Amino acid sequence: MDNNGYLLLVEDEVKIQANNKRILERRGYSIRQAYNLAEARAIIAECPPRAIVLDIQLPDGNGVDFLRELRKTSNVPVLMLTAMGTPEDIVKGLQAGGDDYLPKPYDLNIFLVRVETVMRRASLIPDRLTFGAITIDTASDTAFLNGEDMGLQTKEFSLLQYLVQHPDQRMSADFLYEKVWGQKMNKDDTALKNAVSRLRKKLAESGYTILSERGEGYVFSVKK
Repeated sequence: MDNNGYLLLVEDEVKIQANNKRILERRGYSIRQAYNLAEARAIIAECPPRAIVLDIQLPDGNGVDFLRELRKTSNVPVLMLTAMGTPEDIVKGLQAGGDDYLPKPYDLNIFLVRVETVMRRASLIPDRLTFGAITIDTASDTAFLNGEDMGLQTKEFSLLQYLVQHPDQRMSADFLYEKVWGQKMNKDDTALKNAVSRLRKKLAESGYTILSERGEGYVFSVKK
């Protein structure tokens, strides 16, 4: 299986699966198929996909709940494809971590454009980021310092990945929280502060740290 390109289709309707697979393979995509969430989990565990097209109403669960579960460990781009097309449904899907949302029935040309969009986003997330002594493996959601696993929790990893991709840029607590937790921050920023504090300790030997000034936000930069 090609780690760099396969697209996972999670859909229980056989005809839709067949049509989508056929049209995508004609465009050169490598495709794997899951007809329920159990199959999707098994495929993802075996080899993470480059992107996912996800139905919501599946035989063994709800795609939105699955997406929330997935977002705890992965930033893989997801196009939600579903008959649930009310504004409330769309908002719920996007808030759960979906990158795009296409209600059924849909035009196949629009579907292809939406797939191409999420695949372009996937291509912007390299499998490995290196920043000095820090290496981030986005395929396994693991960070290494001088070749040693940093043992990061999920949010610590997501926070470090975002900071490494935006060095020397000052970002507000509200902005960082929304990027990492996927939702707006209430008045309480304890979760972010704790994650930053833990990361600082784990970055002690890296030559870099997370600078902060009250009311000004955070900056990933060379340790002074």
